[in-house]
Amino acid sequence: MTPSGTSQANAQEENARHKLSRAARIGGIALIVLLMLAALATWGPSLWHFFSNGEAVKAWVDAQGSWAPLAMVALVVAQIVIAVLPGEPVELAAGYLFGFWEGTAICLVGGLVGTFVVTALVKLLGMRIVRMFFSTDQLERVSWLHDARRFELLMFIVFLMPGTPKDVLTYVAGLSSCPWWHIAAITTVGRIPSIITSTLAAGFASSGNWTAAIITLAVTLVLVALGSSAYALLRRRTAR
Repeated sequence: MTPSGTSQANAQEENARHKLSRAARIGGIALIVLLMLAALATWGPSLWHFFSNGEAVKAWVDAQGSWAPLAMVALVVAQIVIAVLPGEPVELAAGYLFGFWEGTAICLVGGLVGTFVVTALVKLLGMRIVRMFFSTDQLERVSWLHDARRFELLMFIVFLMPGTPKDVLTYVAGLSSCPWWHIAAITTVGRIPSIITSTLAAGFASSGNWTAAIITLAVTLVLVALGSSAYALLRRRTAR
């Protein structure tokens, strides 16, 4: 075979491998979407009740024995991907069962994996997957951030604020031209303050230090109020 023929054959082989790899990725993501839809259709109300009940979350995770940390990570991932599910009870359960340091690490790992999944789904399926979880009104409320010139910086600032709509922002970030690893870094670091306040309060409660737990929760409520106000102000100024 001539050098040009060999080069052409190699190019065709590389193209075939690329197509196969892309088909595998698409197939994997499509399977995840189907599983999500099946879970929502079958256990929708039950899932909401479960994720809203911190005691139920703790009991289920604790029952997994040596697999409990992995089970907790899986719940964090599920809460981020199925964005309509509440996240606070899961973070509190992580802090209560595993303490501050391990609970925080588990939430951050779950948040990172969940962000990867969300970004992959949105990059592949676009608005079709976003509209599964969010209404037009919810998307319009965060459209100012998507259209902002300094998107990455503003998203990082918003994620650092307690009380901001992080789940919808994660999906909106996937619609942007922002690289997936930028999104993962911004959202993971940005989630730290809200995760810390939850796991710290729950960790104090699990050790019986109720005074510290109540003080932490009170500080958290103040931070949430300040964060919500700052977010509203930033939204108004940036949207002009």
